[in-house]
Amino acid sequence: MRKIPNNGNLRMTKVAYPLGLFVCLFIYVAYIKWHWASATQAFLGIPEAATGARRGQQARSPPGPAAHGPEVSYGIMFDAGSTGTRVHVFQFSRQPGETPTLTHETFKALKPGLSAYADDVEKSTPGIQELLDVAKQDIPFDFWKATPLVLKATAGLRLLPGEKAQKLLQKVKEVFEASPFLVGDDCVSIMNGTDEGVSAWITVNFLTGSLKTSGRGSVGMLDLGGGSTQITFLPRLEGTLQASPPSFLTSLQVFNRTYRLYSYSYLGLGLMSARLAVLGGEEGKPAEDGQELVSPCLSAGFRGEWEHAEVTYRIAGQEAAGSLYQLCARRVSEILRNKVHKTEEVKNVEFYAFSYYYDLAANVGLIDAEKGGSLVVEDFEIAAKYVCRTAETRPPPSPFLCLDLTYVSSLLQELGFPGDKVLKLTRKIDNVETSWALGATFHYIDSLSRHKSPAA
Repeated sequence: MRKIPNNGNLRMTKVAYPLGLFVCLFIYVAYIKWHWASATQAFLGIPEAATGARRGQQARSPPGPAAHGPEVSYGIMFDAGSTGTRVHVFQFSRQPGETPTLTHETFKALKPGLSAYADDVEKSTPGIQELLDVAKQDIPFDFWKATPLVLKATAGLRLLPGEKAQKLLQKVKEVFEASPFLVGDDCVSIMNGTDEGVSAWITVNFLTGSLKTSGRGSVGMLDLGGGSTQITFLPRLEGTLQASPPSFLTSLQVFNRTYRLYSYSYLGLGLMSARLAVLGGEEGKPAEDGQELVSPCLSAGFRGEWEHAEVTYRIAGQEAAGSLYQLCARRVSEILRNKVHKTEEVKNVEFYAFSYYYDLAANVGLIDAEKGGSLVVEDFEIAAKYVCRTAETRPPPSPFLCLDLTYVSSLLQELGFPGDKVLKLTRKIDNVETSWALGATFHYIDSLSRHKSPAA
């Protein structure tokens, strides 16, 4: 007998099979979503420093307090020096209640200095815009409006007539105000020399860890620029404070601490300005009737031209009896006489030296040109004597090398440094430029936060 098929069971099988497949697919998709969400949450919980992708995350993170982890911020500082304009783009990370950490720096420089455009301020605009574009490329778009933009000019503009300097600054401010960054009324200014020295002191002590660790000994700072030179340190002896003129002492508040610093800037004693003084020239003025500037610090028989602050001078060596070094040292001593304050405590403070101190030492092989190094003050005098002596028979790479080394040696002695005092010469600490720019940025951002605090 033929078995009759069960049509009811058949229909149930046709319905149950796709229904079961759909349920299995739903469970699978739900599992995948749950697993992905858990993995993503775990990934985002890893500290930024361990991910190796900090900058990619920051580009997607809006500025302001973060729910977890450090707060990220940026600062842009333009350094308008006597020989060039430089932009520093700093990236900071900060845990609540802690000192900020510098996590990245971008740096670019352009020549000539801003002061070169004193007679045609419009020509300064392309260079400023080019450096602003560097900041735009480096900072995520979401952070632009919250990133302070500042330009501080140093000796180059301090030496200009006031009206010309102000016109240059006004032009820069117009360019800044057209940018997408945070611009205040004080976004452009001429730094006084003390601020320059104090800001460099903040930089080096931040990078060496002295500002992060309470009780750790601070270090002093020596900076030799083109137009001015600075010395700054934190005195430990009451006698230093008592013996120093009031203009050499300044109070600094940063990172919720107050420091009483010895800091002074000698305008006109930077290396280029000192060269001009030693040669017998006057800042910003051509020699009368194109006359030669004759100096005992140049090799006898030497003749040439030298351009300084957009003025070209004709220069020549002086025929005289005696060694070149002795004649030059005597002339340098005349230039420095009664212009430099000497303090005894510098003998006992660890000092870092920057800028032309570094360049000169590297030029004559006292330190490694790339890595820097340490030397004693007397090394500059020994190098000066050697270069001056050999210059009488063999021209040095630069006609000014005898003059420059003699000047630096004399300047350090006038400041109170003994011949056996060790100086550390470096361009970077932990791959960060040791200029005043970082310290000035910290100080500016810190002052902004202090002004906001009462209203918060």
